[in-house]
Amino acid sequence: MTDDAPVLTLVVNPSAGLGRARKLLPKVVTELVTSMPGVDVRVHLAAGFVEATAHCRRAVAAARPGEGERRGDALLVMGGDGMMHLGANACAGTDVPLGLIPAGTGNDSCRGLGLPPANPVAAARLVVRGATRRIDLARVTGGLVDRGPDDGSQEHVVSVVSTGFDALVNLRANRTTFPRGRLRYAWSATVQLAQFEPLAYRLVIDGERRDIPAILVAVGNAGYLGGGMAICPDADVTDGLLDLTIVHPVSRGTFIRLLPALFTGAFVRDPAVEQLRAREVVIDGDGLYGMADGDELGPVPLTVTAAPDALTIFTPAPRTPMLRRGH
Repeated sequence: MTDDAPVLTLVVNPSAGLGRARKLLPKVVTELVTSMPGVDVRVHLAAGFVEATAHCRRAVAAARPGEGERRGDALLVMGGDGMMHLGANACAGTDVPLGLIPAGTGNDSCRGLGLPPANPVAAARLVVRGATRRIDLARVTGGLVDRGPDDGSQEHVVSVVSTGFDALVNLRANRTTFPRGRLRYAWSATVQLAQFEPLAYRLVIDGERRDIPAILVAVGNAGYLGGGMAICPDADVTDGLLDLTIVHPVSRGTFIRLLPALFTGAFVRDPAVEQLRAREVVIDGDGLYGMADGDELGPVPLTVTAAPDALTIFTPAPRTPMLRRGH
């Protein structure tokens, strides 16, 4: 391997997907190494959030652009939506391409971006092919959870910022150890339904104040959460806008009836559902808590702003050749 070899840094959460990431890692690495001779693949198994963040940031800081026939360096992340979130935040605002290798429980970020949501090897092949595109992110500021040393004052979100029933289910699922896997979401939703009641929201949508009761207000970039719930089914990651889904107060029976339709997006046809688009949304309200990309953001108030053209990802669509730094 020469010093000039392109570097692919693969940061892995080996415990993602109940250990699925560790089990499938050899196949992913084999795909990359055998299909890209002359490329330096560097694998880091991260023991936790802080270590994974450090590996991602170092890789982006050291990444070199492509020159001539030489491919540029890139960051790859493998795991669940939390790892996708880390990678996006490390690469946001740069030209360093990000490869998303899904191996978690939900894989909503990949699903919303049109990437293989359940096939890590297929996702690795996208890196091999080298086609990329530029996408939007959502930028969040406010009382964010302290994520350790060098933590910033903002977070970039790939998929959805949730603050209502959906966020409470996600938060409960994250904080329980049984049942495991995707069953945690179903169990958490069942428990949360027993406490079902509208929440008092104080919103500012592109400067317009709205005080409303709602079951949930979801602010989407890529549009999926909870292992395949299409909460913002019309979200477009290239339109420079945020998609809002507001579920106004309904009876418990109606909401239970709507839940299966969350996975198809058909629930938006119900008259209790309102869809909007905006460039900035301020979310506030009593007792609300923000979640995004499967992880905690923190208590409200939170300001969510569209961040157009913020990230380069490897994509199945051969729209452009691999972007070079300075493009």
